Amino acid sequence: MASEPLRTQQTIRFEGDFELDSGAYELRRADRVLRLERIPMEILLLLIEQRGQLVTREQIVERIWGNGVFLDTDNSINGAVRKIRQALKDDPERPRFVQTVTGKGYRFIAPAAGQQNGAGNDGQTSEGVPVLNRTNGSVTPALPLPSQIAKPAPVYRRTKILALVALLALVVISLALWLAPMLSRRTSAVPPLRNIAVLPLDNLTGDASQEYFVDGMTEQLITDLAQVSALRVTSRTSVMRYKGTKKSLPEIASELKVDGIVEGSVMRSGGRVRITAQLLNAPTDQHIWAETYEADLGDILKLQSEVAEAIAQQVRAQLTPRQQAQLRSARPVNPGAYEAYARGRYYFTNDYTEPEKLKIAKSYFEESIRKDPNFALAYSGLADSYVYLAFYRSGDISPDVAYQSAKQALRKAMDLDDSIGETYDALGSLSWRFEWDWNAAERNFDRSIALAPSYSCAHEDRAIYLAFTGRRNEALAEVAKSKQLDPGPGSTMVASAVYYQLRDFEELVEASRRGVISNPNEWSEHYQLGVGYEGTGKPLEAISEYQKAVELSDGDLDATASLAHAFAVIGRRAESKKILGDLERKSKTIYVSSYVIATIYAGLGDRDKAFESLEKAYQEKSLDLSWHLKADLRIDNLRSDPRFQRLLRRVGLPA
Repeated sequence: MASEPLRTQQTIRFEGDFELDSGAYELRRADRVLRLERIPMEILLLLIEQRGQLVTREQIVERIWGNGVFLDTDNSINGAVRKIRQALKDDPERPRFVQTVTGKGYRFIAPAAGQQNGAGNDGQTSEGVPVLNRTNGSVTPALPLPSQIAKPAPVYRRTKILALVALLALVVISLALWLAPMLSRRTSAVPPLRNIAVLPLDNLTGDASQEYFVDGMTEQLITDLAQVSALRVTSRTSVMRYKGTKKSLPEIASELKVDGIVEGSVMRSGGRVRITAQLLNAPTDQHIWAETYEADLGDILKLQSEVAEAIAQQVRAQLTPRQQAQLRSARPVNPGAYEAYARGRYYFTNDYTEPEKLKIAKSYFEESIRKDPNFALAYSGLADSYVYLAFYRSGDISPDVAYQSAKQALRKAMDLDDSIGETYDALGSLSWRFEWDWNAAERNFDRSIALAPSYSCAHEDRAIYLAFTGRRNEALAEVAKSKQLDPGPGSTMVASAVYYQLRDFEELVEASRRGVISNPNEWSEHYQLGVGYEGTGKPLEAISEYQKAVELSDGDLDATASLAHAFAVIGRRAESKKILGDLERKSKTIYVSSYVIATIYAGLGDRDKAFESLEKAYQEKSLDLSWHLKADLRIDNLRSDPRFQRLLRRVGLPA
C-alpha cells in the first residue's frame, strides 16, 4: 500500500509501542517523549513518509538543507541516522526500522499506521488507514472508506454532528474539571532543576575540521550558564569526556550528579550559525524543552547568551538583575576575530599544559585582537596563554615578560568588559604568583566566583590559594565545591595541589594515587605522588614516580629537580650532580628557574650555593617562590637559617 504523506496525518504508530506525532514534533514510546533533535526528526519524518521506499541521500540533503548549500553532508546524515537508531533501539546489522541501502540511502521497513484527529487509540484514520492496536500489537483492519458507505440524509447528519459536538464539549469540560487539581499538584510537585550539565554539542556542519568551532560553542554556553547563581553547572573538562559516548542520559547524570542535561547541535553555512538545544530531566530522560536559534556569525555571542537565558528560564532559575544584564550585554564581534578566538580556545583548553600548543593558542588570540581590537574575550584568552606559558616554563618566555604581557591584556579586557569572571580569576593568579600580593589575590578570586559562581577554575584556584595561606578547613570546603563542578580527573589534581600546600603528605599520597588511576598519563599526578612518597619517608618509591613524571612531561624542570634532590638524599650524589650540571648548562640558552637549581644544592647540602640561587630566584621573580616557598620539603634543611627567614619577609610571608 502506498504511504500517505505524514503531514496529512497527526500520529504514526509502529511496532515497539512507538508513536511519531508530526503535529507535536515528538517521538514517543509508551507515552514517554524520546529525545530527538531537529535534523534526525526531519529525516525520520521523511523516511516514514516514504516508508517501504528508498530515500536517497540526495533527497535527504534537499529536504534538510536545500540544494547547493553544503559541500559535504555525509557526516551529518550518518550522525542523524545513528541518533534515530539509538532512539528506536534499532540494530543496524539486524534493522527493524531503518535499513541502510549501501551507497544509496535508507528505507523505513517497519509496519506503520497513521491516525488523524478524531481517531481513537485503537481506531483508524478517516481515510481508512489501518491502525496498530497498542494492546496486542496487531493491526486493526481498515474500515471502509467514506465513499464506500451510503451517505445518511443531510438533516440526520447535521443533527448527529450537533449531538456529537455537544457530547464532546460536555466530556471536555468534565475532564478538565477532573484533571485540573491533579495537574496543578503534579506541576507544583516537579522540583526545579538546579544541577545541570551541557553535553558536547554535535557537529552538524558536515565538516570534521569545524570541531573547534562546535566545541567553542559548547564552552561558551557553559560559561554563560556559569554566571547564573541559582544553578550548578558542570565544568567543560568533565562534560567533554562524554563526546561521542554511547552512555545513556541517566548514566551520565548519575556520574556527574546532575538532574538536568542540555544537549544539542551546531550548524553553520557561510556567515550563518544555527544552534539547536534541548533540555531533559536527566534521571528520567524526559524531554522538557527544545528550541532552535539562528543568527549571523557576528552576533554569535548574543545567540549564545539567548540560549543560556532560555535554559535558565526553563529550569526556573531566578536571574538577578545583574545576571540578566550580563547575559544581555553581548556585543557584535568581527566574524574573523571570533573564528581566531575559537581556534585559540580550542588549543588552550585541550593542551594548556603543553607550551608549544599554548604558543599556538596565543598566536590565535593575537590574530583575533588584530581583527577586532574591542573583543574583550580575546584579551582574556591572551592573558591566560601568557600565565600558563609561565606556569609550565616555556623556555623562551621569562616570568617577567609573561607577567607584563598578561597584565596588559587583562587591563584591556577589563576596560572593555568588567563582568567576565575568567578575567578576575586570571588577575588573581597574577596577584598571587607574580606580584606576591596575597590580599589582592583573594579579592580577585572572590570576585571571579561572584561573577561566575559555577566557574570551576576559580574555585580550584581559590582552594589552592587558601591552602597556601594555611586555611585548611576553608581550602577543603572549596575543594568540595570544585569537585561538584568538575567531578572528572581534574578534581583529583586540585586535591593533590591542596594537600601539597598543606604539607599533608599522607593525604597527598592518597589523592595522587587516585589521580594516577584515573589519569595515568598525567605527569603532574606522578610528580605529586613522588612528593607524597618522599614526604612519608619512601625515597625509592618517590624516585620511581619522579622518573615517570620526567618521562611523561618531556623533562619538566620541577620533576627533574625533584629527581636530582631525591638522588642526593639517598646518597646517589653523582647522578644528582649530573642533573644539576645539565640544568645549569641549559640555563645559559633558555630560561631555567633559579629556584629549582636551589633545591638541588639544598639536597646536596651546599647551603651557600642554595641561598645564592634563591636570591637569583627572588630577583627574577620566579613563580616557584610563590608556589613552593612554604610547602617544599626539598628546602626543609634551609628553613632554620636566618637567610631563609629574611627571604620569607621579603616576599610578604610570615617568617
